Order: sequence, then structure tokens, then C-alpha cells
Amino acid sequence: MKKIGILTGGADCPGLNSVIRAVVRKAMIEGYVVTGIKNGWSGLIENDMRILDLRLTSGILDRGGTILGTSRMIPPLPKETINLISENFKRNGMDALIAVGGEDTLKTALTLYKQKSLPVIGVPKSIDNALTGTDYAFGFDTAVNIATECIDRLHTTAESHHRIMVVEVMGRYTGWIALEAGIAGGADIILVPEFPVDMDVVCDALKTRHKRGKSFSIIVVSEGAKIQGHYVPIEEGAPKRRHRVGNIGELVANFIEEKTGYETRVSVLGHIQRGGTPTAYDRIIGTRFGFKAVDLINEGKFGQMVSLLDNKLRSVSIAEAVSKHKAIDKELYDMAQVFAA
Repeated sequence: MKKIGILTGGADCPGLNSVIRAVVRKAMIEGYVVTGIKNGWSGLIENDMRILDLRLTSGILDRGGTILGTSRMIPPLPKETINLISENFKRNGMDALIAVGGEDTLKTALTLYKQKSLPVIGVPKSIDNALTGTDYAFGFDTAVNIATECIDRLHTTAESHHRIMVVEVMGRYTGWIALEAGIAGGADIILVPEFPVDMDVVCDALKTRHKRGKSFSIIVVSEGAKIQGHYVPIEEGAPKRRHRVGNIGELVANFIEEKTGYETRVSVLGHIQRGGTPTAYDRIIGTRFGFKAVDLINEGKFGQMVSLLDNKLRSVSIAEAVSKHKAIDKELYDMAQVFAA
């Protein structure tokens, strides 16, 4: 019997288990054995894996995280590591590999496909929806719903105390979570990485709201947003490891208090957005992605990533998917600006 390997790499998110469950069910029907690789690429380095069956993947649809575990490895990986992954893949008798992850996981998959001809299929996981070539990655819808609920809760305390509430959400390079959760949660101002922030404009908008009798405001800001004229130093060793972002919420709050005198508080949602039960939408597209990944293996379309375009399952090359970050919808952003006064 042929064998499919599956791994989940990078940061966790709700919906990973739905992909694993779907791959196992679909693959078994197609006559494959499925090997679950533990802790992302680390499992192929350390030979840490086990056979997955119906019993092990039963009852996991509503669970957050991943039953396989995960690890973050920042590409490019050393040549020796790439060689070891390829050797262990062959040594374990696998005929194809499904790599479920975001930009870093898929870049490593692409390297293995190009340099070692590894028969790999990518499945897009990205809570900030930053992968090119697919309208949505699973995990994003859950993150937006969690952020929206938090914004809803902050409205009441902001109004009661007549405060400005700054809500910092995930989104290192793109502002999808901030934009969609901000619109859904009725945020007054939304700040995203795609457009550097002019704090004078933000403060003028807040003053205008106060003149209209609105003594409180909600500002949603992506963690990767940048303030015009404010230099953020690159942390030591940044090129060799991922530059950590954050504290933008505190920076925005400090600017507001200094320029307006309005009392301002910050809520950083952080990893709350990654945890808990996946939404129905993320369970469904995770399941669809898992089925499509097995179909692509059957068709021999390796080096491809499953994608969802116009609600239809398709595939794009992994190279295209990781070539750039998918910027927010400008039309949606312009619509949000209508409420920023």
C-alpha cells in the first residue's frame, strides 16, 4: 500500500485537526496508509511519527490546536537539515507528503520539492490570511470571530469610563484580522500594516468624535502596523530569526494621550486568537482542503498548494503562494474609513 505523510508546521490555529481528520478519511478510502509526523519538520528530522487511523482521528473536529503537535522553523534551513528530512522521508517509505502550514512551512516544502524532488502538497494555514493564491486560509475566520467578540466586550467598558480603547490584534504583514474584526465589531478607527499610521490624523478623528458627543472610541490595530516618523529598532540577530513585533498598541495609546489628553487603555489579544474551538466555516474549509490535498496526490500535482478561489477548490504552485503577502482588500479598507469620524 502507498503511504502519505502529513505534518502541521509553524504556529497552531483552530482547524488543523479538521484537515488531519479529512486527509485520513479520504486517504484510507483511496487505499493509502497515513503517517502522522510529529511536531512539524522536527518529526522528519528526528523520525518521530506514527500511523494515523480512524480511531486516532475520531472526535477531533471541534478541538483547537493539532493532535500532531507543531514547531516553528524559520527558512532557509541548513543544507544538512534539508538532506536529513529528504533521507528520512524516503527511509520511512512515504510516497507523498502533505505539509499543512503558513509561509515558513511552505517555503521549506518548496525547497524540498525543488532541491530534492520531494512529492509534496501544501495546505494553507494562516490566521492573518496572508498567503497569496487563496481567498481564505483556515484559522482566519476563527481569529476574526474571537477578535470581534473581544471588541464587542470592550465597547461597554469604554463607554462607561469615557475612554479610548486600543485593541491590538495579530497581523504581522497584513491587516486582514484588524480590518474584518474592526468592521464587524464597530471599531471607530482601524490601523493596518499596509498603510503607515499618521497619528495626527488619528488624533484629529478622535477630537472630531468628542465634539460630536462621543466620549469614547475603539481603535483596532494590527501588531505589524507602523507609525509614520517613528523608528522601530531591529532587534539583535533579526536576519537569522523572525523579528518579533508588538507593543504597537502601547505606542498608539501613548501618542493619543500625549496629543489629546484622553484617557486611553490597551488590550492585546495575542494568542487568544489562536486558541479554542474552530468556527463552523474553518471546520468546513479545513475538511475541504484535506480532501483536495489527497486528490492532488492522486493526480500527481506535486509542488502545488490547495487554494479556495471564488468558493471553488483549486490549486496554485507553492512558489506563487509564498511569493508575496496578500494585502488587504482596498475597497473594504476604504469602506471602513467612512466610520472613522
